[in-house]
Amino acid sequence: MADSTTSRARRAERPATRRPADDRPVYVIGGGPGGLATAAALRARGVRAVVLEKSDRVGDSWRAHYDRLRLHTTRRLSGLPGLAIPRSFGRWVARDDVVRYLEKYAEHHGLEVVTGVEVSRLERTADDAGWLLRATGGRELTGSAVVIATGHNHTPRLPDWPGREAYTGDLLHASAYRNPAPYAGKDVLVVGVGNTGAEIAVDLVEGGAARVRLAVRTAPHIVRRSTAGWPAQRSGILCRRLPLPVVDRLARVVARVSVPDLSARGLPRPRTGLYSRVRQGAIPVQDVGLIDAVRAGRVEPVAAVESFEQDKVVLADGSRVGPDAVIAATGYHRALEPLLGHLGVLDDRGRPRAHGPRTAPGAPDLYFTGFTNPISGMLRELARDAGRIAGAVAKAQARAQARAQAQARAKARAQARAEARG
Repeated sequence: MADSTTSRARRAERPATRRPADDRPVYVIGGGPGGLATAAALRARGVRAVVLEKSDRVGDSWRAHYDRLRLHTTRRLSGLPGLAIPRSFGRWVARDDVVRYLEKYAEHHGLEVVTGVEVSRLERTADDAGWLLRATGGRELTGSAVVIATGHNHTPRLPDWPGREAYTGDLLHASAYRNPAPYAGKDVLVVGVGNTGAEIAVDLVEGGAARVRLAVRTAPHIVRRSTAGWPAQRSGILCRRLPLPVVDRLARVVARVSVPDLSARGLPRPRTGLYSRVRQGAIPVQDVGLIDAVRAGRVEPVAAVESFEQDKVVLADGSRVGPDAVIAATGYHRALEPLLGHLGVLDDRGRPRAHGPRTAPGAPDLYFTGFTNPISGMLRELARDAGRIAGAVAKAQARAQARAQAQARAKARAQARAEARG
């Protein structure tokens, strides 16, 4: 396996001038589920795809997640194209099993994966017939198309709270949290009530933390992961087919029936509709124990964090708390600007202007996958995007080949006429 990887890396290092234009592969940047799925879909269509992964293994971001993480989407609706997730992994697949599945997926499809290569900048080639990728070690790679699959959660985002640098307690981003063992018997403040923050708070309580508070800026929508065997993901899939006002009304009714009112415990029902929030980029929190922990007073919702004062944390309501540790589940940056911010393909929030099989004006053959946070399930949508992107790439290459053949025929005819006149 090492020899195979080395030979592939050598092929990837060839200077741009040595590769004929018609032999340029499609480069997929990112060896996570989105990148692997797209590479497999391209390979199935006879298109050579090379996956470039900056770490030394596929699925590296999944390996870095906290220990108790399980997919919030069902196994049956989370498989990538061409290989189902094994039934032995259970309905809610654990982190380590996701990693095993991604490794098996790359092997099963015989994907060409080059590890240890990080692309720093993307430019059009001099002949405007492809893309030039500038990568580590001075590499310059040329591709007929590029798929960016570096992921929605790329670079941890830690707010620049006033006084943060002088805080004397432990402060870490949720990306550095692994398990509750270091926090047994301690007072911990978790900042952020998305799925990550909610699950870490429950993990800490179950792992023996003395006190767990959860700083909440905006009350989240909370849904049961499964109700009477019906997974919330299937409801999310159906929601995408209905008008926004209808979904908001239905979700409000379902919430009143299935989720208790936690207002007295500091977690009121949100005022905005569930799907309206989804459209703004905030997916609902799937309950994996938060409701019961809040009802029992084991997780205490508090106001949002405003600043730090040495060993204290100042909250939005003016109160001060003195936790031993603060875990910030405050999200991530996509961090695409250094790579392609100069191409005009990002909006003012750093998000790709085009996604899936569509391309942005002025950036032909440049595709993005995994930069949305769909209510229907990330892995499901990555799988769907893979086929769509592969189809778009194959059609574009077929058109380019047809144009090249037509130009060659025209050139041959012109040459024949010139010889006839001579």
